[in-house]
Amino acid sequence: MNKFAFIIHPNAMEDVHQKFPMTKYVPDFFWNKASQIIPPSKVSEVKGIHSAYNEVKGDIISCPFTSQQFLDLSTEVSIRKIIKAVKLAERNGAEVVGLGAMTSVIGEGGRIVAQNVGIPVTTGNSFTVFTALEGTKRAVKMRGIDWLRAKVVVLGAMGGVGDVCTRIIAKESRYLTLVARQQNKLEKLAAKILYETGLAVKITRNLKAELRKADVVIAITSALDTMVEPEDLKPGSVVCDVVYPRNISRMVAEKRKDVLVINEGVVDVPGDLGLNNTSGFLAGKYNASMAETIILALEKKYESYSLGKDMTIEQVEEMGSLAHKHGIKLVGF
Repeated sequence: MNKFAFIIHPNAMEDVHQKFPMTKYVPDFFWNKASQIIPPSKVSEVKGIHSAYNEVKGDIISCPFTSQQFLDLSTEVSIRKIIKAVKLAERNGAEVVGLGAMTSVIGEGGRIVAQNVGIPVTTGNSFTVFTALEGTKRAVKMRGIDWLRAKVVVLGAMGGVGDVCTRIIAKESRYLTLVARQQNKLEKLAAKILYETGLAVKITRNLKAELRKADVVIAITSALDTMVEPEDLKPGSVVCDVVYPRNISRMVAEKRKDVLVINEGVVDVPGDLGLNNTSGFLAGKYNASMAETIILALEKKYESYSLGKDMTIEQVEEMGSLAHKHGIKLVGF
């Protein structure tokens, strides 16, 4: 049977406390030191995934670093830990490995990890873009907003994910504004969009002013100092925070009940699934990055897929098509 693996990590110290209750009683710096020694480990197994074409199983491998540690530690330390996790998956028989959350960001978007292991890896960004856009359109319809006439603002429309995501939106949107600091890069993207779609997009650095007018906000930037706060958003708007690190403040969801904030979509994977212990996933319901890994395994497409800045519209469309083929569908936000 074909096998995949997916790499996860604790989001914050609260997750560490839940897994290791004793850490509640020691300073956080103790964990910061100990986690650099603790090796990655298998925390769960997924069984029973099948489509009309294939059946697969998988392992969930955990890196001990929290999201903040990935940001604070050197890139070299983080990459070494991720590589150890992937090599553990390889020893356990995985034929393709998905990099989840911050492990997909470190090291040129997974590219350095891929160069130092013996099996294919993917960040899952192609299917993440597909489900994020599909989820956003569903949310917009649910809110009674006309997607074709909505004022859409894209924050961070550069890099592989941002470029592709923006060009897909431009095929359907009439009012599109791109916000980023590097205007010269935005101008090149705007020229590409004009050539491909005939749409003249607006480009600006004035984030706050554009957010207050936007019906839909798509955040695709990895800039750590860019954060959308509750007071920035138009009443009744829809916000999709696509990539890690997140750029929509958690306070938005807490204080702005009139604003709908989503990430990439939640997908349903077919089969009589089971997880042998809790690892943050409900049986059969997974995020898009893990789903892309499952799709590659079901398709026996053993190649490093969504890496770095080289993502294409064709990859996003292919992932959407393969998901449909294998009965993997968007079921929620």
